[in-house]
Amino acid sequence: MLNIPSLKDSVNPEEWALRCDLAACYRLVAAYGWSDLVFTHISAKLPDSVTGGEHQFLINPYGLMFDEITASSLVKVDMACNKLLDSPFPVNPAGFVIHSAVHEARPDVGCVLHTHTRAGVSVSAQTAGILPISQQSTFVLASLAYHDYEGVAFRPDEKPRLQADLGSANHLVLRNHGLLTVGRTIADAFLSMYTLENTCRIQIDAQAGGGELCQVDPAILAGMADVMRIATAGQGAMLAWPALLRKLERLDPGYRC
Repeated sequence: MLNIPSLKDSVNPEEWALRCDLAACYRLVAAYGWSDLVFTHISAKLPDSVTGGEHQFLINPYGLMFDEITASSLVKVDMACNKLLDSPFPVNPAGFVIHSAVHEARPDVGCVLHTHTRAGVSVSAQTAGILPISQQSTFVLASLAYHDYEGVAFRPDEKPRLQADLGSANHLVLRNHGLLTVGRTIADAFLSMYTLENTCRIQIDAQAGGGELCQVDPAILAGMADVMRIATAGQGAMLAWPALLRKLERLDPGYRC
């Protein structure tokens, strides 16, 4: 059992609320089976109202399982992944390369979520990538990009190519590597990953059936952003996020510590 002192009374209330949401996101990723032991990261950008305009982020303490992460254990770092607040936990600067590249190029992004799931890596290894064979895939294909594999992503020289490949997309398939989603909020990034992961699982299952796959008419792919707004009653990810937090409360409210 980790004994982590609470930061609730030591940080800005806005930062504490962000810490709770990010810790919840880590716990949900673990609960849905998307984690890869202690590897991969989810980063959240602190708002300018907290940082005074400086680029500051919260990221996981390296070495903790995702279902151990709490609001107080999250580490505050700068763009180079240097600690900005004393923490007994190490961080992984190499693992932050992808995240810093995205945050640098996309000021609209508040959260970057990266996974190495079995289905995600499987589809990332397929030449055709995401196929338009499910309703889930239509939402992903409306905002999807690909980035070719260049080895383990810890070299800064890869950042410009990753940034160019991502462009304005919200879903990124890292070839031979895994999946990445971005969002204005943590809830947005999580819902995007939920849809992207299910898209990949459905595709692998459909291909395993061995029959010819029926593809969605390309005309249907147009205007999916409007469809998403209608499907979520105009609330986007916030339609589901409170329910997901209630799920965590039932499982283990310890993420808020």
